[in-house]
Amino acid sequence: MNQSLDEEKLVRAAAAGDDGAFEKLVLAHQKQVYNLCLRMSGSADDAYDLSQESFLKAWRALGQYQFEAGFSTWLFRLTSNVCIDFLRRRKRESHVSLTFSDDEEEGREYAVPDPAPLPEQTLLVRETREELMAAMQALPAEYRVILQLRVVESLPYDEIGRILDIPIGTVKSRLARARIQLRKNLLLGNQSVFGSSMTMEGR
Repeated sequence: MNQSLDEEKLVRAAAAGDDGAFEKLVLAHQKQVYNLCLRMSGSADDAYDLSQESFLKAWRALGQYQFEAGFSTWLFRLTSNVCIDFLRRRKRESHVSLTFSDDEEEGREYAVPDPAPLPEQTLLVRETREELMAAMQALPAEYRVILQLRVVESLPYDEIGRILDIPIGTVKSRLARARIQLRKNLLLGNQSVFGSSMTMEGR
């Protein structure tokens, strides 16, 4: 990712200890960083803490930045790692709504309610959304972040590869495994719901 000469000057000045230069970098990228943290954590409070932690780590690691990739790519990678560490520590996460649309397959959408659903439809939508939440929470952090970057952020494969520091082939294979695992989790959730419904009906 290319960056302007002005931003490069800011990065170099910040790395040399210029607090004002780093503050300008924060202002330029804080929305993007916060949005990623919010989508990964599902909580505004957690997103604020994670974004602060990301910028603090960036400030401490500026001396290691080699200008081989754009600063935003480097910062996004650092933020992704902070979020992955958070997800590994936390088992309970907030809801995520995903629309699957990619080059190799047709778009798919889960948990999309009808504009004016009937009462029984409302119950079904709520159950479906809860199943998606549970299925996402059961995914490894590496799968969740790659789904976020590709499906929600709509980033190209090469950019995701730079952010996660993995080859494009690994990006594609990990994304495919993430989708397969999510579908398996959803299927298991559906089986669990059907099983409990049958048990209730048999009483």
